[in-house]
Amino acid sequence: MQTIIISDLEGGVRLITLNRPEKKNALTGAMYDAMREALAEADASDRIGAVIFAGQPGMFSAGNDLADFMGHAEDGFSNSPALAFIRQLARTRTPMVAAVDGIAVGIGATLCLHCDLVYASPAARLRMPFVELGLVPEAASSYLLPLRVGRLRATELLLLSRPLEADEAQVLGLVNAVLPADMLVEQAVAQATKLAALPRGALAASRALIRGDQAQVEAALEAEAKAFDAQLRSHESQERLAAFLNRAKPASA
Repeated sequence: MQTIIISDLEGGVRLITLNRPEKKNALTGAMYDAMREALAEADASDRIGAVIFAGQPGMFSAGNDLADFMGHAEDGFSNSPALAFIRQLARTRTPMVAAVDGIAVGIGATLCLHCDLVYASPAARLRMPFVELGLVPEAASSYLLPLRVGRLRATELLLLSRPLEADEAQVLGLVNAVLPADMLVEQAVAQATKLAALPRGALAASRALIRGDQAQVEAALEAEAKAFDAQLRSHESQERLAAFLNRAKPASA
């Protein structure tokens, strides 16, 4: 089974669908690689004008597959497929749209900070539990989230891992609109098609102006990566991650 499905739609839109429902679309190294390549190909293509991230009905992504991630922990975060994808995500010039239905945990939530448009279903629930796992925020979220919602709210969301429901995410400016689940991808495709039809030069220049200082985003991303790598090797993180994995195993295991 393909865990990442790449569909190139009419109108110059590329749809990236997370397709691992039995694991709530938890991301493995292979999935990160497939998404990174899909974004790089979009940037290199004259035909693709917008990219959509979507999941299965009722689930966007549970974040990192921690068992897969910890299996390669000796290589460090700096050499991980996750960080390679995050770097590509931050540098992608093609407009990106997210269609979030259900849980969006960790990178499932921080990915949305890099998207130009975000649509959510009423069941969407964003959560960033990095600190409680003994880690630190990633994907430049420590920089981007305070810009969006203010330092105090960002502290609550990043340090206390408070879940964020769809309606509140819209009020805070993290989501453009909350739509019925059966309309979510349709709306994302419609808006992505509009973006893809715009004059490419004007779109790229305007997008760069709206997004602000790219160097600051990349500097935050790299500072987080260094701190993440250090924490990943720490005793407290190893202890927290092991406890989480043990809780996640079936009782029969």
